[in-house]
Amino acid sequence: MIDIGANLTNRAFRSDMEAVLDRAHAAGVDRLSVTGTSLDESRRASELAATRPGVLSSTAGVHPHDAKDCDNATLDALRELTRRPEVRAVGECGLDFNRNYSPPDQQRIWFERQVELAIEVQLPLFLHERDAHDAMLEILRPHRDALTKVVVHCFTGTGEELRAYLDLDLHVGITGWICDERRGGHLCPLVGDIPEDRLMIETDAPYLLPRTMRPRPKNRRNEPAFLVHVRDRVAECTGRSVDAIAATTTRTAEDFFGLA
Repeated sequence: MIDIGANLTNRAFRSDMEAVLDRAHAAGVDRLSVTGTSLDESRRASELAATRPGVLSSTAGVHPHDAKDCDNATLDALRELTRRPEVRAVGECGLDFNRNYSPPDQQRIWFERQVELAIEVQLPLFLHERDAHDAMLEILRPHRDALTKVVVHCFTGTGEELRAYLDLDLHVGITGWICDERRGGHLCPLVGDIPEDRLMIETDAPYLLPRTMRPRPKNRRNEPAFLVHVRDRVAECTGRSVDAIAATTTRTAEDFFGLA
C-alpha cells in the first residue's frame, strides 16, 4: 500500500524513524509520501525522501496556516525544490478558514500562487481545505484545465462537497477520520461514491489516530503502519475486500504521483 500523506518530519518521529518505517513495511505500507507544510518542512521532507528512494517521496508547499509568512522568495525556493526527483507534488497548500492562523486574504493569494506553480512545473497538487469549500472551488475552477492531477487530502466534507470535487475531476484522500464514529460516520456512505481511480488512502501521521484501533498506542501517535485501519474501514463501508482496496488505491497513487 501507499500512504499518500504522512508528516514524517514531525518531531514525534525524531527518536524512532527507522522503527516507524520498519513497522510500516511489515504492515504492507511499503511506500509513503512525506508531506511538506512550510518551506523548511518541505526541504526536510525532500532530504528525508532522498535517503530512501523507491520507498519515500515528498511534496513541497506551504500550508494555509503559514501563508502569512510567504513572499516571492518562498515561491522561488519551492520552485527549486520541485526540480528534485523525490518531490512529486506541490503542497500541502490550500485554504483553512476554520482557525485562520493566516488572514483569509493572504491564504487566497498564496494558494493561488501555488496553484500557478503546479501548472508551471506540471506536478500534481496536494490540497488542504477546511471550512473553505466554496472559496477553494472559486480559485481552482479557472485553473483546472491547466492543472495535471489534484487531490483533496484528508477529505472530511459533505456529500454535496464531495460531488463538487468529483465534478471537477479531483482525487480524494481518506484518512482515519472515517474510523471516528463521533465525527466521521457520515463518510462511510460517501466513500463508495468515489471512483476507484480517484480514491487514495493516507494516515496524516502523527495526527488522526484511527479510533477503531484496539488497543490504541499509549502515546496516541498515529503512524504509517496504521494505514491498515483506514483500508479496513473503507473496505467495510464499500462492501469490497481489503485486498481490493489495497490494490486499487495503490494503483491510483502510483498514477497520481508518477511512481514506478
